[in-house]
Amino acid sequence: MSHVAKAREVFAIELAALKAVRGQLDESFDAAVEVIVETLKQRGKIVIVGIGKSGNVGQKIAATLTSTGSTAVVLNSVDALHGDVGIVNDRDVVLALSYSGESEELLDLLPTLKRFYVKIIAFTGNLKSGLAKHSDISLNVAVPKEACPFNLAPTSSTTAMLVMGDALAMAVLEARGFTQKDFAKYHPSGAIGRAMLLRVGDIMRSGERNAVARENLTVKEALFVMTKARSGSLAVITSSGKLAGVFTDGDFRRYMAADENLLSHPLKKVMTRRPICIREEALAVEALKIFNERNIDDLIVVNAKNEPVGLIDSQDLPKLKIM
Repeated sequence: MSHVAKAREVFAIELAALKAVRGQLDESFDAAVEVIVETLKQRGKIVIVGIGKSGNVGQKIAATLTSTGSTAVVLNSVDALHGDVGIVNDRDVVLALSYSGESEELLDLLPTLKRFYVKIIAFTGNLKSGLAKHSDISLNVAVPKEACPFNLAPTSSTTAMLVMGDALAMAVLEARGFTQKDFAKYHPSGAIGRAMLLRVGDIMRSGERNAVARENLTVKEALFVMTKARSGSLAVITSSGKLAGVFTDGDFRRYMAADENLLSHPLKKVMTRRPICIREEALAVEALKIFNERNIDDLIVVNAKNEPVGLIDSQDLPKLKIM
């Protein structure tokens, strides 16, 4: 078997595992979401415990929950019995991860956790295990088989746990009414945060960098305006200053090939009417969405009076670190 063939086999096994786990979802998942939402509403937190690979998966689940506004911490099952259990408070909720449900270190920790007024939600592949029996809610992550040829190394099972964690985080996010603005608040220095917090008016080219010309100006004169602004496009306005159309470098090349008198034509004859535009108070992320959906290079910015006040050049976006 080639390496690529082996890789495809692993993908197939793990995809089948995810389909199996999806089919096992039931009212226990609803109950888990409700418990977590209520815990967070009461200012409690999510404490995640796991051993080995399950512990590694728990780290990622905690990061996803925290980044989406659901406070989560990781408790090392071994260190917990030597003082670290102090991070647990009454009215927290515990996510306990163990595929077998019989991890000795985790089972040893359960009596200590039970001394607190907490709910325990288990991620396990064995609903008859010790972990499941001592948990308030059990989410079934049993998979048909591991992707390991010996059916030993945690592969499909850890993928199933990870996806179950993502599903839980997204369901909690939606149940709590978490918004894009909330997401930006937790990611202020990242590209997503910048795109969510910045307004179009903060990133647009304006003043001399914003090429604008009246619709009766000739193409030749318009090219001088674009050159001065070092812009690949120009907003065309009516006599009253309203946006009428757009003229771009691409338009010039297309028309020039078919009309040798192009330079003498007024812009209103060759411009593209009703161009795509955006309001200056819109969020930068809205501009990103337009660029991705419309496959354009420049985006005209207008004010409440539909007057062009700026331009967003797609080439500026990487420098602004919002892509």
